[in-house]
Amino acid sequence: MKMRPVLAITILATAAAAVLFLGSEAQEVKQDHHTERISGSAGDVLEDDPVGRLKVYVYDLPARYNTELLEKDPRCLTHMFATEVFVHRSLLSSAVRTLDPEDADWFFVPVYTTCDLTASGHPMPFDSPRMMRSAIRLVAERWPYWNRSEGADHFFVTPHDFGACFHFKEEKAVARGILPLLRRATLVQTFGQRRHACLKDGSITVPPYAPPGRMEARLLAPGTPRSVFVYFRGLFYDAGNDPEGGYYARGARASVWENFRSNPLFDISTEHPATYYEDMQRAVFCLCPLGWAPWSPRLVEAVVFGCIPVVIADDIVLPFADAIPWADIGVFVAEEDVPRLDTILTSIPAEVVLRKQRLLASPAMKRAVLFPQPSQPGDAFHQILNGLARKLPHGDGVFLRPGQTVLNWTAGPPGDLKPW
Repeated sequence: MKMRPVLAITILATAAAAVLFLGSEAQEVKQDHHTERISGSAGDVLEDDPVGRLKVYVYDLPARYNTELLEKDPRCLTHMFATEVFVHRSLLSSAVRTLDPEDADWFFVPVYTTCDLTASGHPMPFDSPRMMRSAIRLVAERWPYWNRSEGADHFFVTPHDFGACFHFKEEKAVARGILPLLRRATLVQTFGQRRHACLKDGSITVPPYAPPGRMEARLLAPGTPRSVFVYFRGLFYDAGNDPEGGYYARGARASVWENFRSNPLFDISTEHPATYYEDMQRAVFCLCPLGWAPWSPRLVEAVVFGCIPVVIADDIVLPFADAIPWADIGVFVAEEDVPRLDTILTSIPAEVVLRKQRLLASPAMKRAVLFPQPSQPGDAFHQILNGLARKLPHGDGVFLRPGQTVLNWTAGPPGDLKPW
């Protein structure tokens, strides 16, 4: 059916004005996507306070595992994998920290495995397995707590593209699998995909790092009209790594470009303008498609700037799914339905769009996806603590019998077994 001209309807939402575009023959789109809860994810409400519900002991590792790397390359503080740095810093000053390991419910091993950057700023994970194995061996030799559980009451931040599989290409990450020594530990990792070899049950899925101060400085005045219907900036193809096409983003980004590059409702481009943050605040919908991994900082940026995230990543596991009502604030489009994206979005009733915008305007919603320094109640760091508190008390299978072992220290690719 040929659509008649799209009408612009201005709707005032709480403190801000939003410009919505709705087809004159709009049909209701049923939102049947349910965000997946991985056991151990964050609390039921954004305002949960984890203080008093758990105690965390932070291992004091030699600086070569963390702060020395940061001193050598300060870029590790600003890239999207910086979660490992800010969780460590926040724990050191947190009220949940205990200096007595005998009182601890959880043990944190601060290893900055992504702080090995190329000249272009991309983390190289090839030494990460050896680095992580070295840190675990040190912890097991110097303290008694690892050996009594083989890491089941320990947690690590592994913010690589595919977490503790430590590779940026999916097929190689899957072939590697999760580092064997981490298979009993709880992993705090960037959100991933259901039934995936690199997202173990019990993981706490978190947002990638996006700079809170930089985004706050670029906020537009309340009432700025949202005159753009759909906005996206980023790659549609990756000719360097996917020369034949179709593999990058499973073809979803290519489909966006091929179907909507000339559509007047879509402001999409590979250019990344200086006004990127401002442009998101002038848009109703912001596309958040998968790339090489299911996630990117766009989801965080969309939430912060009140632009309804359009998630295009089948089987995605979103951060803090028990705390953030993703189905209420976002739109989920199956990868195979990308060619119908214009029809899907123009068919959403105005009142549904307005409700999503009201929820996105909540300061609590924005705090939950950010890692400000110092940490603030309700922020992403506190949502991680909520996730750890939800896993207490530890079950019967956490602590091993005297002399019992489960993990194989010699498992894994031969290259991973070399000293670091």
